[in-house]
Amino acid sequence: MSAAAAVSADDADVPLVQIHDLIMHFPLRGQSLWPWDKPPMVRAVDGIDLTVARNEIVGLAGESGCGKSTVARLLMGLIKPTSGRIHFNGRPIQAYGTHELRPRLQMVFQDPYTSLNPRRPIGRIVGDPLIIHTKLSAADRRDRVVQALERVGLAAYHYDRFPHEFSGGQRQRIAIARALILDPECLVLDEPTSALDVSVQAVILNMILELQQDMQLGCLFITHDLNLMRFLAHRTAVMYLGRIVEIGATEDLFSRPLHPYTRALIDATPQPDPDRAADEVPLEGELPSNINPPPGCRFASRCAKKIDGLCDRVPPRLQSVQGRLVACHLHPAPEATP
Repeated sequence: MSAAAAVSADDADVPLVQIHDLIMHFPLRGQSLWPWDKPPMVRAVDGIDLTVARNEIVGLAGESGCGKSTVARLLMGLIKPTSGRIHFNGRPIQAYGTHELRPRLQMVFQDPYTSLNPRRPIGRIVGDPLIIHTKLSAADRRDRVVQALERVGLAAYHYDRFPHEFSGGQRQRIAIARALILDPECLVLDEPTSALDVSVQAVILNMILELQQDMQLGCLFITHDLNLMRFLAHRTAVMYLGRIVEIGATEDLFSRPLHPYTRALIDATPQPDPDRAADEVPLEGELPSNINPPPGCRFASRCAKKIDGLCDRVPPRLQSVQGRLVACHLHPAPEATP
């Protein structure tokens, strides 16, 4: 029985993943000649809240360097957070041993060219988790690996081939097969199609969507390509400079973005529609430093709609606005002064 099938009725209403006030600051070394000086901190993730439900794909979008991949590494337990809480199935993630957590929470990495060991055949790469986490015989393990390969569109005769014998799209299929071999409950996908051609991307995305529906996986899908997000995600969270600025149902967020940064991201995304009206929101100024971020809204220096004296001084909080969560002083609109 898979881990997902073993979820009790009491746990069914508990979000699969709960992230609360998660902070990850990295010390920046080499900035001083004196070893006793406290190094400046890179605020990669600076207090985010996010949930992933069962059988749901949550997208995490934002430009490069905003902290998306750091969130993935924190969720997988590859690094320890500075502070904050991560719960998996209602339990703190620190309460799980690695042997207990890994079969239930898996990750597909961004680059299929470096995430597979070039010295080992793919049958052994995909089958290694079965050696660690099951007591199957060698013959049964081979059968499971072949089934996993066939599930992602490969074949049994690929079992003894090496990664260099496959294309980029096929390597990503292998990485997905490895992540799904133990029937996990949750899958973290860190830009799994960014290194692939557009035509291959479509095939991989359709395969991910079919597997997610068949296995009822909870997924965190990380990308900077909003077209992929709109196609795949049920809900989307938009991240800017270490903080989430808007969360909502994907179609609502795309049709009526509330945060100016979300609006700018959508306008900057190429659309296959020559008759699409150009209604771009210009981005002014430069991206602030995540070592010394501004005291107010982190997007204020680039926002054409900022409220002087408020946006540049008071940090906005995520609050419920029109059925979604938005961190912006424009929503709700400030009270007019007499």
